[in-house]
Amino acid sequence: MHNHSHRRGLYTVEQMRTLESEARATLEISGPDLMRRAARAALNDLRRRWPQANRIGVYCGPGNNGGDGFLLAVLLRETGLRVSVMATTTLSGGDATHARDEWTSNGGEILLWGEQVDLSDADLHVDALYGIGLNRAPDPSIASLIERINASKQPTFALDVPSGLNADTGDCAGTAIRADATITFIADKRGLHTGRAADHAGEIELATLGVPESSRPSLQPDAALLVAESLPPRARYANKGNNGHVLVIGGDHGMAGAARLAGESALRVGAGLVSVATRASHIASMNAARPELMAHAVEDASALESMLKRATVLALGPGLGDSAWSKALWSMALDASKSLVLDADGLNLLAKNPRVFSSPTVLTPHPGEAARLLGKKTVDIEKDRFAAARELAKKYSAVVVLKGSGSLIADPNGRLDVCPWGNPGMASGGMGDLLTGVVAALLAQGCPPWEAACLGVSLHARAGDVAARNGERGLLASDLLAPLRVLVNGVADDHG
Repeated sequence: MHNHSHRRGLYTVEQMRTLESEARATLEISGPDLMRRAARAALNDLRRRWPQANRIGVYCGPGNNGGDGFLLAVLLRETGLRVSVMATTTLSGGDATHARDEWTSNGGEILLWGEQVDLSDADLHVDALYGIGLNRAPDPSIASLIERINASKQPTFALDVPSGLNADTGDCAGTAIRADATITFIADKRGLHTGRAADHAGEIELATLGVPESSRPSLQPDAALLVAESLPPRARYANKGNNGHVLVIGGDHGMAGAARLAGESALRVGAGLVSVATRASHIASMNAARPELMAHAVEDASALESMLKRATVLALGPGLGDSAWSKALWSMALDASKSLVLDADGLNLLAKNPRVFSSPTVLTPHPGEAARLLGKKTVDIEKDRFAAARELAKKYSAVVVLKGSGSLIADPNGRLDVCPWGNPGMASGGMGDLLTGVVAALLAQGCPPWEAACLGVSLHARAGDVAARNGERGLLASDLLAPLRVLVNGVADDHG
């Protein structure tokens, strides 16, 4: 894969506290000075995004996030804008005390939040209610304010993290600000990029506040955002045998489409050969629609044996079902100990018959499948997607793609990347089957499981974004096939 230099680290709340403390010591700056840097960065971002906004409502909590809000209000007023500041408490704590005093000492008024307060006299709302440390539902009074802000027809700008969103997990224990944009400070927080964050953070801007990466030499990011990559050009002296043979196993009665989608995506991403082991009733239609797929009738496990010997990589699960036929093919395929992508019904069978993998393996569960694999409820998976992905990778000794908004890729050693692409239009049938074929094709072309999973998720999500340019509703999995071919060849960087 081509390397890019702008790989962005993602940090936990605990790490952020360490980073801030070390930055203050290394740079010899005080907490209030760092807060002023945050306010200045927020001012610049706000004016760039909303140059016509003249009346700004700033909502401040009692902690340092509220302090950022008070200092931003000072700067906004200095630029000649009309600023109203609303606080949730009569006192602020820590460094926020100085920020609050700076606002009031220059004549700034503070309105205390109450249910009767009118929020309509603002062109823009600034959320400075909670900082990064909130891991519970907002207090009822603050929750009512959040709901009022969300109900407003005016845009909202969040400082550091939208209030109510868990900065570690991307989950919301209660109501949360729905920001149009979020400016986050010093370093990026992992919870801004997965799960519910997609509906709450809006466009994310990172302001490092002049804190260099050299000030954190001993602290490695907990996770990282994927970067746009492609495969290098092929050698001129190449043949189909150099690019692997993917065997798609699936397509029980009525589910031929899943196996075909997996096979077609494997072809479009560059597998040299793709075979499909499926029901006899599907062969004629599959050959007619996509003759490049080598479709084989497999009515019992014995018919699969010779195909397994020829295959480089197995794509097991798309449309596989849960019948006796399904179980027999699943068992024989896993016993072959080939490089493997396991998805859909293949994962459901694994949940019932757990095993640890010794051959290169990528599992691609959605949250429901992940819950079955871990013996948990789906809601528990979504509460901490990072922990779930890592637990799955360790339990099954495989690279795991936990699909969903902000898909996660984890390996058994705890490494984890987050996908920043994709859109709600991809929440439709067949998308997972497509991803299975993409990852399998990359394995077949020589990518190790980690690289195949990361690049596969990236290509799949970016192709979805290209295909959604004509609208998200009505997006079909097959709409991704053409952009997949373009993106894997690296000839459309503007699509990334």
